[in-house]
Amino acid sequence: MAAAMVAFISGPSSLSHLRAVPKQALLHPLRTFFSKPYPNNLFLRSSSNGIRRRSFFIPIRPFSPVMEWQDCSAKLDIDVPCSIAFQCYSDRESIPKWMPFISSVKVLKDKPALSRWSLKYEVLGRDVEFSWLARNMQPIPNQKIHWRSLEGLPNRGAVRFFPKGPSSCSVEMSISYEVPQILVPVASALKPLLESLLLNGLERFANVAKDYQKKTSLR
Repeated sequence: MAAAMVAFISGPSSLSHLRAVPKQALLHPLRTFFSKPYPNNLFLRSSSNGIRRRSFFIPIRPFSPVMEWQDCSAKLDIDVPCSIAFQCYSDRESIPKWMPFISSVKVLKDKPALSRWSLKYEVLGRDVEFSWLARNMQPIPNQKIHWRSLEGLPNRGAVRFFPKGPSSCSVEMSISYEVPQILVPVASALKPLLESLLLNGLERFANVAKDYQKKTSLR
């Protein structure tokens, strides 16, 4: 994963979740685009016939770029039934076992539909971290699990399960995240890398699901 990915996936709306990369470095492309840094305040001076002068400040909100949703997906055939794959993936706190860039998932005890996610990845020798609160939407048993973020890194996604036979299925994962419009070309260029990471995660999930099926059959 390249440093450019860190820039486009965070954007000004989620800078508070980026600990490793200086905020000024992320804002630099936007400021360069508009030729000079935007001011926090505008200083104005008024006069009447050169006799009365008054100074005052007008606060100006920082520029907020238009955001666009970028989509990534991956699909893999797995040698377990849909019901087993669905049950295995429903254990959100186990997702870090197979998804290499997800460091932790914690389900809220008092609100089990909500969970706190942490993403951690090494970029140029430094750990980059993001976090978000997600809500699991109403699932379709053995067919679909989907979610959306409520705060933190803006994202949404779904995992769908398609039967291939009595003992196999196809698992499709799709994830969308917000990107500042000015960085859409960068996001598009890195899409194959992100999708390869998702596919790698599904390959690991296939092994975890097989082990889960063995343990389930022994109960």
